[in-house]
Amino acid sequence: MDISDEVEAASAGSRRAIGRLLTRVERGERDLEALIHPRNQAQIIGLTGAPGVGKSTITGHLAARLARRGRVAVMAIDPSSPVSGGAILGDRIRMDSVLGEADVFIRSMATRGSEGGLSAAAPAAFRLLDAIGFDVIIVETVGVGQVEVDIAAAADTTVVVVTPGWGDAIQANKAGLLEVADVFVINKADRPGASDTRRDLELMLDLTATNDHSWRAPIVATIGTSAEGIEELIGAIDEHDTALEAQDLRGQRRRARTLLEVRSRVGLVVESRLDAALETEQISARIDSVAADGGDTLALVDALTELLFGFSDP
Repeated sequence: MDISDEVEAASAGSRRAIGRLLTRVERGERDLEALIHPRNQAQIIGLTGAPGVGKSTITGHLAARLARRGRVAVMAIDPSSPVSGGAILGDRIRMDSVLGEADVFIRSMATRGSEGGLSAAAPAAFRLLDAIGFDVIIVETVGVGQVEVDIAAAADTTVVVVTPGWGDAIQANKAGLLEVADVFVINKADRPGASDTRRDLELMLDLTATNDHSWRAPIVATIGTSAEGIEELIGAIDEHDTALEAQDLRGQRRRARTLLEVRSRVGLVVESRLDAALETEQISARIDSVAADGGDTLALVDALTELLFGFSDP
């Protein structure tokens, strides 16, 4: 089956075709790009937060309910296997247990070394899923902590999940999670400390308020094991989506996704060329010399940038 046939089959709902196309996206196959014509209609919802807060369970409940509205895809960004480089699939297994009979497409995608909580191929995957007719794309990030803020550029609505006793609110603020959150979820809200966590979040939102008061992230309490609070969460996401539309901000979000994709792809090209340059006889010899006898590492950096880009940092 050629690519155009696969795109047609995927648009008709073939899970195998969708899977094969996403594999092509992860490989960066250029001949697929010309066939991707995004509708810019899919709602992209991102879930982020520290490992163990219950993102996968909440994602499963969200997907099951939103599937009543239309086609739903879940992208679970998993850690890369140290052996194969592929996704470990832990999140996907946990989501299957709550989705039941819901008609939801789930795909695990490995980070492959990306440090922002998303795979470098994720934005292109979102464009593909939008182009073949998905109405909602839910993205669960890997949970890498303080650098996990790429999702804010990739999603229309970013949901930050925390739990009672989540730790120092000031540290979370430094991590950038307060700035990227469009909606907060306090999951496992039946545990002691939930009210304290809400109070801390409200206080930090007050302290970090900007001149733009058009949207203040609501705080929703959930219990993932029983799906309590999921309807309220969907309501908060819908309210944010309405606010984006009313303020004509959806185009800005699409531009941010495009910028993230371009930066990621350029970064991969530069990284590949840097790896090749480090293996050249000239640079390898200089590395050996600096390692053995000491020396000017900045001069070595200048030599590398000159080799890669034709100029060095002044």
